Amino acid sequence: MALNQHPQLDELDLQILDLLIKDSRTPYLEIARICHVSGGTIHVRMKKMEEMGIIKGTRIVLDLPKLGYDVCCFVGIYIDRTSSFRNVFEELSKIKEVVELHLTTGDYSVFAKVICKNTTDLQDILLNKINVIDGIQRTETIISLEQPIDRNITI
Repeated sequence: MALNQHPQLDELDLQILDLLIKDSRTPYLEIARICHVSGGTIHVRMKKMEEMGIIKGTRIVLDLPKLGYDVCCFVGIYIDRTSSFRNVFEELSKIKEVVELHLTTGDYSVFAKVICKNTTDLQDILLNKINVIDGIQRTETIISLEQPIDRNITI
């Protein structure tokens, strides 16, 4: 179901989400002014959407290279058997450099986004943290050279 077709969301909810997608730091009172409603209405609507699980929190966006994390890569992971999935997920969740994990169709069982400092760091993560996990048959790594698009979906 598309977000704008959610039966419990109305046009005001969608307008609030649109404003927050553009700038998640927009104060509730500013959103209220733009939407021509009270600040209390915005607060109630936000709480409703959080309780519905539509809004799952807020995040700060970091400039990772400025913090010394120069390598972003994607690791396609082949898991040897279905019974290994849970263990593999649990072990990968302990590796701080694994920032996303996706169960996928296609060639890989799992696709992980990994952020690290350099290729030496990446080699250590692959050899000593990821490939040693029981249940992982093998991996394939793709290094990202640039990220020309980085956006949230619009509604």
